[in-house]
Amino acid sequence: VQLQASGGGLVQVGDSLRLSCAASERPFSRRNMGWFRQAPGKEREFVAAITMTGRNRYYADSMKGRSTISRDRDDTEDSVSLQINSLKPEDTAVYFCAAGGTGVQSQNLLRAGANYGTWGQGTLVTVSS
Repeated sequence: VQLQASGGGLVQVGDSLRLSCAASERPFSRRNMGWFRQAPGKEREFVAAITMTGRNRYYADSMKGRSTISRDRDDTEDSVSLQINSLKPEDTAVYFCAAGGTGVQSQNLLRAGANYGTWGQGTLVTVSS
């Protein structure tokens, strides 16, 4: 399966963005999914994750209260979205979606990049002050 993230762009402080991640092969609904980001000169970091059922969602502390990860699934589409509100300059980064394992996984595992075997190309988010 190949993943493609989209929705990034240049925004102002306080704006909102909705990032989407679509798969080349469907369904990937049985996989746990995550969003990560990498800012210039920094290591990749966890942003949010959602379990395969969509029942459980986890966020980085920096994202709690202002972001929502969701699965969008119907007969023709299977994607994962990340809504980010109240964007800050420190949110500037390339955002990647990733597909992980199937079945029940711990929160710690879902927060770890090494858990994810398939990565999208990333979409750049630039927050201007």
